Amino acid sequence: MVPRYSRPRMTAIWSPVNRYRIWFEIEALACEALAERGEIPEEAARTIRQRGDAAMAMFSEADVARIDEIEAETRHDVIAFLTWLAEKIGPDSRFVHLGMTSSDVLDTCLAVQLTQACDVLLEDMDAVLAALRKRAQEHKHTVTIGRSHGIHAEPTSFGLKLAGHYAEFKRNRRRLEAARDEIAVCAISGAVGTYAHIDPEVERYVAEKLGLKPEDVSTQVIPRDRHAAFFCALAVTASAIERLAVEVRHLQRSEVREAEEFFHAGQKGSSAMPHKRNPVLSENLTGLARLIRSYAGPALENVALWHERDISHSSVERNICPDATITLDFALMRLATMIDKLTVYADRMQANVDSLGGVVHSGEVLLALARAGISREDAYRIVQKAAMETWSKLGTGEGRSFRQNLEAAPEVVEKISAEVLDDALDPARHLKAVDDVFARVFTD
Repeated sequence: MVPRYSRPRMTAIWSPVNRYRIWFEIEALACEALAERGEIPEEAARTIRQRGDAAMAMFSEADVARIDEIEAETRHDVIAFLTWLAEKIGPDSRFVHLGMTSSDVLDTCLAVQLTQACDVLLEDMDAVLAALRKRAQEHKHTVTIGRSHGIHAEPTSFGLKLAGHYAEFKRNRRRLEAARDEIAVCAISGAVGTYAHIDPEVERYVAEKLGLKPEDVSTQVIPRDRHAAFFCALAVTASAIERLAVEVRHLQRSEVREAEEFFHAGQKGSSAMPHKRNPVLSENLTGLARLIRSYAGPALENVALWHERDISHSSVERNICPDATITLDFALMRLATMIDKLTVYADRMQANVDSLGGVVHSGEVLLALARAGISREDAYRIVQKAAMETWSKLGTGEGRSFRQNLEAAPEVVEKISAEVLDDALDPARHLKAVDDVFARVFTD
């Protein structure tokens, strides 16, 4: 991923240094397991561990260049690494990779990297949840207009809006935890996954030390349905990011102005128009979400490999694994910061609630008339007529409010009292259940 959308901690997981350290750890653990079983000398396993650890502690760009040099000749990345490792370890290197195949190293390493990446993403998710929780509680009773089809519907609470996003990210966190559990598997089963040249006990030993589980049945590679599920979880999370980003983008429109991204001192919105304050963060998040979702398709295509293995998945994963996790890491932290610093205009929210002359309370008036004994069809006709009369003359200075038009209808005056009408037209009645919803959502 380009540096602009990368954070160092996640980028480091996909660096050659981390990858080669994991490769060595897999090989060294396998040697330790073989030594415990008496299949190689214990002294050889100790030498491999000590000299390999020393080499990895001093690992530098020069070592990466040496491995690349060897690979240029061998055309095989794992063999290139093993050749470099043999140069560091000496004669006992003949016991390294004994009975193993390249996919044992590559797939187990990828499992470690994906779990490392997932741990970072889970921390990021917690930051988003914390920001949403704080702002939802802050605006628990801040009245705002709810919209359907982009049109004013009925009043709601801005905190309730944010609580809905909080609940969605809680679901995404559970999905990510499940994806981490599914991807955290180890395969040390040798050619075509039959354990013909290495005992399953070696796999169990390596898996335990790496915090993984042995793959149920490896076909020389870890089945890619696991990886597909992982990237689908990332894609769904990206869609949640975009849903919240699109909400902010809409609320920041000049015609709405109910909330906006924090505008820093010295920040410039436009090179041509000095007045501009643009929703650049949420627009950026929308774009990044599109990118993250695009990686799910190739991951799903990777599931159908030929027979016990091919490498059609390899070139895909070399790109999508770092790019998807690095991008989502950046996006989640950008979202957490954006929500934490979001500027909320409660007065503007109330003004927008009031801007249609009260017609947004039509649903409650409909119910009040129905409770008073008027058929629902007749009640709907009466209320819609009053609402349309209000709507048609909005902004002209000649029209009446929704309440005035209702009070001009004989059926309304006869059937419901002024007190009942007051209650029906009170925005606060739409907040009655907010406490109940919050108690259900914020359970931790």
